[in-house]
Amino acid sequence: MIGFDDLDANGEIKPAALRGKQANTVSDKLLEAAGITVDRLPMLHVIFDRVATYCADGLRQLSASPSYFSVSNIESGRIGDILEFYESNAVAAMFHAVEWDTRILVGFDRDFIFTMVEVLFGSDGVEPPIDDERAFSNIEMRVAETLFAEAGKALGAAFAPVARTSFKLERMETRMDFAIIGRRNNMSLVAKLLIQALGRGGEMFVIIPQSALSPMRQSLAHVLSGDGGGVDPRWTRQMEAEVRRTRVELEAIIEERMITLGDVARLAVGQILELQATPQTPVRLQCNGQPLYSCRLGQSGGVYTLRIEDEIDQQQEFIDALHGH
Repeated sequence: MIGFDDLDANGEIKPAALRGKQANTVSDKLLEAAGITVDRLPMLHVIFDRVATYCADGLRQLSASPSYFSVSNIESGRIGDILEFYESNAVAAMFHAVEWDTRILVGFDRDFIFTMVEVLFGSDGVEPPIDDERAFSNIEMRVAETLFAEAGKALGAAFAPVARTSFKLERMETRMDFAIIGRRNNMSLVAKLLIQALGRGGEMFVIIPQSALSPMRQSLAHVLSGDGGGVDPRWTRQMEAEVRRTRVELEAIIEERMITLGDVARLAVGQILELQATPQTPVRLQCNGQPLYSCRLGQSGGVYTLRIEDEIDQQQEFIDALHGH
């Protein structure tokens, strides 16, 4: 801003003041150009939505009570200003993003920690929430460490489509002055996520230095194909794994024959039923009434065995059955 002291006797702007004003303008433009504009990087919202989903999925395996995560805000700011807001009210963890060669901060506020302790230890939410400014206990710090491990996995999975890296937990701090990932006046991005559980909640925050995001700017500037459709690869893998673990019953059919209800009524204990099948007769292997394979009967180690010979063509069997009638 030009003041009276910057004017000469004729009312003209002094050259030194003009140069200073131009220098400040150029400096401001450079800082603005270097800044991360969240609105121009839509992939960031997709990534942190996925972080919220992965965190909820991870905690679902640790507790009976459901926890709901949602992204409340993503913005830019100076590291020192962001941490000052959480001083004496949070625990933060430093992660080393190995492939990015940088460090990021993940933090939980006091309400987050107290809520998750109750969730993980089976509380039903009847007791009033803790309202205490005391230091975190050893148990609360151990719970925080477990939660940070889940958050690191979630971040790695969420950023994988853009820039794959692993997040290694280095240490935790309760004093924000010691939570150092760069100069406190360096620009960074902070994403804030809310958690809801047992009728109460808290906040999780993730601070990433702007210098770490700059190389990804091109990838973050547009939503990657397939990411906007709500497809969750982790959920897909989990669903596939659960389906594969489903137990099913296999049946080996040596021979089938039609008999009357009267014949069934005359069956008796000790009666011998003669089969037309021979050791060379194909055995049909089926599941839930659906024929799968044609097998050969054999023996090994004193037990009967089946050797799969060929896949059954169900369409051809249907046609053969029609011709047989």
